[in-house]
Amino acid sequence: MLNTARRVPPAACQPAAEPAALAAWLDAQPRLFVLTGAGCSTASGIPDYRDADGVWRRGTPMAHRDFIGSAARRRRYWARSLAGWPAFAAARPNPAHRALADLERAGRIVQLVTQNVDALHQRAGSQRVIDLHGRLDRVICLDCGVRRSRHALQQALLAANPGWDAQQARVLPDGDVAVEDDAGFLVPACPHCGGILKPDVVFFGERVPPARVEAAFAALSEADAVLVVGSSLMVYSGFRFVREAIRLGKPVAAINLGRTRADDLFTLRLAADAADALPPLVAPFMDAG
Repeated sequence: MLNTARRVPPAACQPAAEPAALAAWLDAQPRLFVLTGAGCSTASGIPDYRDADGVWRRGTPMAHRDFIGSAARRRRYWARSLAGWPAFAAARPNPAHRALADLERAGRIVQLVTQNVDALHQRAGSQRVIDLHGRLDRVICLDCGVRRSRHALQQALLAANPGWDAQQARVLPDGDVAVEDDAGFLVPACPHCGGILKPDVVFFGERVPPARVEAAFAALSEADAVLVVGSSLMVYSGFRFVREAIRLGKPVAAINLGRTRADDLFTLRLAADAADALPPLVAPFMDAG
């Protein structure tokens, strides 16, 4: 995760671009590879992980090895998830998601790769989506591999822990809440084999399934340019696509509030909230259609 990309000369970087400059850049790129992060969903009520300097707003998210290796950690995770799931599931696409769906319908997006696990791009109408880190609305059994709906698991969690959902707290980026005491919380086993249930997402420290990465790289090779929306790129799983674009000589632009890992690699960067910035940038492509 500490690998760095080849540096672009400072003169080629415009970190404080105006909307008109990004509009002109978009007009010149008929086939976009779009990479989105948590900043794309904040206007939907799902908070992001990092502050403007790219620092964690709270402790690091659930680590894969902790979830796999500790029944107590799994109990804590599901207790927090039960309480936070209703608000997370109620989130709806915001103007950023809808604008990207419009841009795809206008034929300008080759592939959208999202680091988010909220499925809001699909709900907004995007079809060409790779959920790099999985989706929180699905659950997988680590023993038999069967997947089921997170909504179905919510009912099982409530049945085993009546009244637990009455806890009120601020929803966190992973769709959970800060529950201090999980003593006595019961975690249902897989109804098919009795195995361990895990959200169908890539936890911190877990490997992204190779097929997703390969599909994303294949799409990137067909694109003219990369647009990063709402990501600090601090996690290598997303940053690698910017690094590969630079290696291939493809321009990269970004819409993001705050510092990113690739600030010295962008052709230009618009410091703005995606939900505010994207709709007017996309509107001309819809008018042309």
